[in-house]
Formats: sequence, C-alpha cells, structure tokens
Amino acid sequence: MVKGSRQQLTEISRELTVNVAKATHKVQPKKKAPRCVKEIRTLITKMFKTDDVRIDTKLNKLIWSRGIHRLPRRIRVRVSRKLDSNNDKGNAYYSLVEGLYALKKGNRDLFSGKLTEKAKSS
Repeated sequence: MVKGSRQQLTEISRELTVNVAKATHKVQPKKKAPRCVKEIRTLITKMFKTDDVRIDTKLNKLIWSRGIHRLPRRIRVRVSRKLDSNNDKGNAYYSLVEGLYALKKGNRDLFSGKLTEKAKSS
C-alpha cells in the first residue's frame, strides 16, 4: 500500500475473542466490569476504524452476569461494521458488537484454537 493513501471502508463482519482478563488486569475490583466495556470499545475502535461503537445488550449482560468484579476470562464476540443510514454525513459507519458466549468451566474447548475469522452472513 502506498504511503498516504487511504483504504475505503466497507461493511464487514468478524468473530473474535476478547481476553477480558488481560484488559482488566490490575484494575480495582469494583471497576472491572465498567472498564471491560470501555476496553472493548477502544479495541473495536482501533480494529474497525469507527468512532461509533455500539455494544449489544446481550454482550452487556454477558459481561455483568457474574457481578461487577467476577468477570468471565474470555468472551467470543461478533463485530459488524455497518453503514449508518441516519447520519447526514455520506460515509459514516458504526460498529455493532454482539456477544456470542463466554469462557466457563464446561466450554473450554470452544475457545481452543479459535482465531479471528470472517463471520457467516446472517
């Protein structure tokens, strides 16, 4: 890619694993869940190059399911970059983050060997 050129944004979907334990390491226990939401927002902002990151209520409930300080260690999410039709700017995109499942005792094998991959169109 030539230096200084910008790539045009398009609508895409990806499934990826967010390591919540790494994002909230050395954070005060009563601030872990709110910090986790903020860290997911910053991660998706960097990866998908959109300022508007919308977190689905299912993902929020998944993060907060065990309380404010006992978070799941990893969360599998689906991120979709979509064109914002309500925005007056012609080319404004937003990212929608949906929670798929979290790491628990019984589903350790769901996370082994999982990489970032293109999501199946729904």
